[in-house]
Amino acid sequence: MSEGMFEEEDFTPRQVDWRLWRRILGHLKPHPRAVITMTGCGAILAGVEVCLPLVTARIIDAASGLDGRERASEIPGWGMLYGVMLAIFALLVLLFIRAAGTLATGVAFDLRNGCFRRLQALPFGFFDVRSTGWLVARVTSDVTKVTGLLPWLLLDVFWGTSMLVGILIAMFSVEPGLGLAVSIIVPPLALSTWWFKRRMLLSSRRMRRANSRLTAAYNETIAGVRTTRMLAREEDAAAEFHEISGEMRSWSVRNALQSAVYLPIVMSLGSIGVGLALWAGGVRVQESTGLTLGTLIAFMQYAMLFSQPIQELAQRFVDLQNAQAAAERVQELLDEAPAIRDSEEVLAAIERQAATPVEGRAPDGGDPEIDTVRFDGVGHWYVEGERVLEDVSFELRPGTTLALVGHTGSGKTTIAGLLARWYEPTEGRILVDGVEYRERGLDWWQSRFGVVQQVPHLFTGTIRDNVRYGRLDATDDEVRQVLQRVHALDFVERLEAPDGGDLDFQVGEGGERLSIGQRQLISLARAFLADPPIFIMDEATSSVDAETEASIQDAVESILADRISVVIAHRLSTIRRADQILLLDRGRVVERGSHEELMAIDGRYRRLYLDQFVDEEERRLLS
Repeated sequence: MSEGMFEEEDFTPRQVDWRLWRRILGHLKPHPRAVITMTGCGAILAGVEVCLPLVTARIIDAASGLDGRERASEIPGWGMLYGVMLAIFALLVLLFIRAAGTLATGVAFDLRNGCFRRLQALPFGFFDVRSTGWLVARVTSDVTKVTGLLPWLLLDVFWGTSMLVGILIAMFSVEPGLGLAVSIIVPPLALSTWWFKRRMLLSSRRMRRANSRLTAAYNETIAGVRTTRMLAREEDAAAEFHEISGEMRSWSVRNALQSAVYLPIVMSLGSIGVGLALWAGGVRVQESTGLTLGTLIAFMQYAMLFSQPIQELAQRFVDLQNAQAAAERVQELLDEAPAIRDSEEVLAAIERQAATPVEGRAPDGGDPEIDTVRFDGVGHWYVEGERVLEDVSFELRPGTTLALVGHTGSGKTTIAGLLARWYEPTEGRILVDGVEYRERGLDWWQSRFGVVQQVPHLFTGTIRDNVRYGRLDATDDEVRQVLQRVHALDFVERLEAPDGGDLDFQVGEGGERLSIGQRQLISLARAFLADPPIFIMDEATSSVDAETEASIQDAVESILADRISVVIAHRLSTIRRADQILLLDRGRVVERGSHEELMAIDGRYRRLYLDQFVDEEERRLLS
């Protein structure tokens, strides 16, 4: 097994990119009330915690006073103040917890919506180089990691800094000499916290990485147990697993040891602070130099309180390091500029049409009807130097069907993608009624298309939901009519839908409750119901049987009669009636013409067609 398969991203501690985090904090702007509540509660809470030891000191001094009744009479007042401060403390905790929940969920909502909208706007090329899992992780785990940190980062920055400053001010205001003695513990406390947190972060990430490898190895071994036994590799597999398990144990022990050592060090430093306060202050109390017992106890409390904000701030610093990779990925997705988008001139035209609509014009102010589409010397590559199309030219008009034929990788799908502007040509032009199609609105142009893919995709929901996906105002009668036209109504009416009629049948995730052929018919009906002027059909009936295909073909041709259609053909028997056929090889058009014209010459198309015809006849006779 390759170790690289199980590498966890970014397990080495990284420098905090403060510019990135300033941008991430910018996402808090739409939630000013929650931000103000968090920061205000943090600062006030720190003030309450700083004042509590001073109030405790007054109560102790009043209770231990030598002048008896007069000092004792102050206890109820100070006790009441202490109770009020505790009530304020509890209220502030409640407020900031509610504000933190509101802020985290609100920012998560905004980020997920922003990421989703960005994904909707990005061209297909973006998805070609990123897996579904990668994209899902950005909108789920990465957003959760970032938004789970932001409220507590905000709180601890205001609470922690206010707490430290408040303690120092209180100590030096009440007793400067004793304050200086107690504050000696701050530098070693901060240094030890920083040192241990960084190493604990590294060991915990290494531990998670080892755990990922361990889980993957275990799953792979169980799945391949037959292969392991047949090849007599049980001992080798056990040795590999032992090595990974040993790495997991080693990092787990190191992380546990670091955690076990860190806490006593922090507690010891806090105890040293208390000891310094007790030593320096105790002598002064005995000498009756004006330092009271209550003040001494307050300083001992301050010595213990020092560790809390330092630990919290150090933990947030580690959290920033830990979440930085997630923050970078989320922000990069939000900042991703669509490679295919409207130019400034087109956007201005769309704004003019929206501001002062001209009747009978498209949203971009152009002609809504399409008379001609022409490829003019189009070339394309996805990677520089690796050409996939070269000098492709043809013209399309309503009522004409163009069929694209060729081996896998010849450029058929690229032509369809360029036509729909999922990609844009790197050479040549694509003209719509003589206008370069980049000078028309992207949304308008892509709304002109209906696409039926070879591998159809259905959305979770009912058959009605899927057929109406491109035209939500369609009635049930219209849905049934289009299902009838593509010969899908018969099988739909046989489906049992517990929630109502046949159109209420739940297709399952990706249409898993239907066969591939049934999904293809639903996809075909969906495209026809949308009634677009241009169709792209990638072997739209390849998953249905030959008898059903023949019956559908006439319906498809009648629907396409007055439309532009581009058919990517794998089964050549389905394109005999196409107006023009392009045979592609390595991105170049090597033959073009109608079926009859291409069959009349002894070329590649004729040989390819005859080979397929013989194969189909053999399968038919043997079946």
